[in-house]
Amino acid sequence: MISNVDDFLIHGCGRCSKGGTLKCNARIYGDVLVQLRRIILECGLTEELKWSHPCYTLNGANILILGAFNGYATLNFVKGVLLNDAESMLVQQTENSQSSRQIKLTHVQQVIDQEALIKVYIFEAIEVEKAGLIVKMKTTEEFDKPEELLTYFKENPAYEKAFNVLTPGRQRGYFLHFSRAKQSKTRLSRIEKSTTKVNAGKGFNER
Repeated sequence: MISNVDDFLIHGCGRCSKGGTLKCNARIYGDVLVQLRRIILECGLTEELKWSHPCYTLNGANILILGAFNGYATLNFVKGVLLNDAESMLVQQTENSQSSRQIKLTHVQQVIDQEALIKVYIFEAIEVEKAGLIVKMKTTEEFDKPEELLTYFKENPAYEKAFNVLTPGRQRGYFLHFSRAKQSKTRLSRIEKSTTKVNAGKGFNER
C-alpha cells in the first residue's frame, strides 16, 4: 500500500501486479511525472495522495491529478472542461468524463519544451477554482437508455430495483457500456451478463 507521492513514483498506484516493476507505467514514465510534479509545485498547489495517485489541491479543492497509463503519462485537470484550451492540448479520457480533461505526454522533452504552456493551463485551472466555477453535470436521467434495457426492466423487476439503487456513476457507466454495442442482440447480451454485478451493487468494470 503506497502512502505518499514518492511511493507512487517507485511502485505506481499498486492496483496491478506490475507495481514496483520495470513494467509499471509510473516507472516507464517516471521522468515525465517527476518533471510535471516539479512544474505543478512551482505553481503553488498542495501535494496530496488521493485514489493512490498524486493529487494537487487549492484550499482543499482538487485541481490536478497525475497518472500514467499504457502509452502515456497524464496531467488531468479536474474541471478541465471549463478551461479555454487555446492550444487544443486537452483530451476527454472517456465518454463518461463530463468534467475532467487531460494533457497526454510521452517524453520528458515534451514537458521541458512545453513547460511555459503547461503552467498557463495550470494557472487557468487555479483561477477557475478561485472564481468558484462549477461544471454543470449531465444528470443520470439525461443519459440515453437503450430500449433493450427498458424492456429488460419490465421483464425483470428485481433487476430494475437493484439497478436503481446503484450509485449514479455506476448507472451511467452501464448506460454507456450497453449503448456502445452496435447490435441489439449484443446490447441485450451485455445487459444479461451484468445481472450478477448489478445485484452485488458493482459497476460493470468492477471485480
